[in-house]
Amino acid sequence: MTEFNPQLDLVFERSVDLPKAQIWQAWTVPEHLMPWFCPLPWQTVACEIDLRPGGAFLTTMRSPDGAEFPNVGCYLEIVEHRRLVWTNALLPGFRPKLFGSADSAPCGEFAMTGIIELSDHPQGTLYRATVLHADPAGREQHAAMGFEAGWGKALEQMLAYLQGRGTPL
Repeated sequence: MTEFNPQLDLVFERSVDLPKAQIWQAWTVPEHLMPWFCPLPWQTVACEIDLRPGGAFLTTMRSPDGAEFPNVGCYLEIVEHRRLVWTNALLPGFRPKLFGSADSAPCGEFAMTGIIELSDHPQGTLYRATVLHADPAGREQHAAMGFEAGWGKALEQMLAYLQGRGTPL
């Protein structure tokens, strides 16, 4: 496991009143990810998930002015209902990405690895999102983009979506 490095990494953690299985479905099924993944007024308008190491994690985000931004990533680790790890530094099939190409991240030219960890908590689930960056500049760019507020808003949207369904996923 990678240890948290405050010079390179960002973390977002909350306890939520939902079971791990529901949160897992929201992260791993495209139709359940798209309604909440981007902080409004941004939208996720396309999503492809090939849930296996080396599999594709593709999203397309639409800005309020209508510009679309595809994001290409690769899953690294999947532990059902517990841990989901992906990176934008690799294309599907573990193919290294050339930053500055058509496949590079639209919101920043920094490599990152995202880790979602779900664990039991007295209030339901402890939700922890950690993002690892290659260098301090990437971390700072991501923080300046509104990491804390954006990931917080997305989680709020996920919870509203899941709680509004009325039945477990």
